[in-house]
Amino acid sequence: MSDTAQTCIYGDWQFPVNHWQGLPNSIHTDEVAAKIGMRGGTIPGSSHLAHFRPILTDLFGEAWYKAATISMYYTFATVDREAVRAVVKAPAKGAAEAMMEAWVETRVGKVVAKGTLSVGHPAGTPYVSGMALEPAAPGALRILSRMAVGTQFPADPAYIIAEGEDGVVRDPTEMFRALRVVFPDLLNQPVVGFFGASEVVLHDGPIRSGVPYRKTGEVICVGESGKTEFAWFHSALHDQDGTLVASMRHLNRWMKASSPLWKAA
Repeated sequence: MSDTAQTCIYGDWQFPVNHWQGLPNSIHTDEVAAKIGMRGGTIPGSSHLAHFRPILTDLFGEAWYKAATISMYYTFATVDREAVRAVVKAPAKGAAEAMMEAWVETRVGKVVAKGTLSVGHPAGTPYVSGMALEPAAPGALRILSRMAVGTQFPADPAYIIAEGEDGVVRDPTEMFRALRVVFPDLLNQPVVGFFGASEVVLHDGPIRSGVPYRKTGEVICVGESGKTEFAWFHSALHDQDGTLVASMRHLNRWMKASSPLWKAA
């Protein structure tokens, strides 16, 4: 990594592998992606969260695992082994806490994800939290007609995370996976979905592997755009004493073009 005169810190180039190629009815599979106008099977946006780890560790050491936010809106889908790197606007030298503009880019300058990183409790609103939650008009949803705001994910009172290093979940993508909630029974299938945004927050970290947490989640918004229907979810991990350890705000989108419910529209 290098620090530049433009006060940006650039991560090393990364080449994420599409481990999900071949999944049926999945945007990660070439044939499915091509049908909805993509260049090929896509890399999940959440995979790019991991690229910020080396920069955060270089700047803040182990402190960021205690209290931090990685807040990214996904803007461009990459494909298997396409080169990407993390970029972070450098904080003030020696700062113990900061909020920093950050993004992931390709070699030709396409912005793959954009948002903010924060460590500690600085002033300001993380990027994804600052996005408006815009619900759909009554009766407008077809794919998500059975998904309602306030729907609760079945709580897991003893959720254990297997992935970790020395008992700590250090990879931001693994943090995402630990916090993700899925409501498959509320979708009107078949439909192709993809991630739209993720904001992982460490309130009282680190997240530990091999430790039971109470995992909860709920729907906080359901809406639509010209090409998608979407839902926002909030999820959380509490320790056995009730302390909030980590939470996430996450956006999922489902392509109208992939759904028989929209083909006649």
